Amino acid sequence: MIVALWILLALVVTGVVLYIHHRLTDKDETETPAVPAERPEGCCGQHLVCEKESLLACVSKQIVYYEDEELDAFRGMSPDDYTDEQVEQFRDVLYTLRPEEIGGWARSIQLRQIELPAAVRDELVMLAAEARETLNHANADA
Repeated sequence: MIVALWILLALVVTGVVLYIHHRLTDKDETETPAVPAERPEGCCGQHLVCEKESLLACVSKQIVYYEDEELDAFRGMSPDDYTDEQVEQFRDVLYTLRPEEIGGWARSIQLRQIELPAAVRDELVMLAAEARETLNHANADA
């Protein structure tokens, strides 16, 4: 009987150790890490936060318009103040961009001091990650 209790105790301890190890080293399997084309200094490129920061970093000081001059009317607005129609204006521009233009558009929006609505900002990060992945695969195949 005592031997069975020791075996049970050993199994419980092993389970706890494995659980702790799993919690400390587990990565979200649904999130595919995107490696940015241009990484900011100190960024490993494996996290969505780094991806977001590299998109919005002022790499270029030149403002480039992507047939989106009407968005200048939103300069200085808070991301929470946009109406649904205004959010759709941002989406219309975002979803007409070519994959290689997405990063430049994000930098241009920031330089123009326009804050994106939260939903559009999240979509921008997602589209940029997809675009980079597509471009990286195209470059690897070439």
